[in-house]
Amino acid sequence: MNQPCMFLVTGIMASGKSTVAQLLAAKFNKSVHLRGDIFRKMIVCDRKEVKPDAGEDQLEQLRLRYRLSAQAADTYYSQGFTVIMQDVVVGPMLAEFLSFVQTRPLYVVVLNPDTQEVAAREAGRPKKGYGEWTVESLYSVLNNETPKIGMWVDSSNLTPEETVEEILRRAWNEAHIVS
Repeated sequence: MNQPCMFLVTGIMASGKSTVAQLLAAKFNKSVHLRGDIFRKMIVCDRKEVKPDAGEDQLEQLRLRYRLSAQAADTYYSQGFTVIMQDVVVGPMLAEFLSFVQTRPLYVVVLNPDTQEVAAREAGRPKKGYGEWTVESLYSVLNNETPKIGMWVDSSNLTPEETVEEILRRAWNEAHIVS
């Protein structure tokens, strides 16, 4: 695919974002897989982890991470790259994140496998994302507090490759953010 475009792949931890975003980026001729969590990891001292009872300090640092991701994505896009942003962007923060990204069209893909599948994926991977959060509590935020923006994919019974094919089949009509 030759025309540059911009995607956000989001969902809860262990929903398949990293794997799917990497595979999706590989489908384009000139692409970037931008992992938003890298901006969190860059903070050496006074990093604020977002917990279920996050205060304004934690949320402001999360907004900083999202702004940096959006700025990096817009910069890569301005140089002709298709950009696949990938991060946990859930709850009311999704709309805020989208306001930080200047590039349009922007395609939003929300990976939403069921809790049993997420728990199995989490158990089967070396890195662990869940601590104070539980799969069920973050899943609840995604499904009950996140605006139904973009294309939602229940990838519970799909391989990562099948998920990417589903995205490429549906995204152009369902995932497009206009404003």
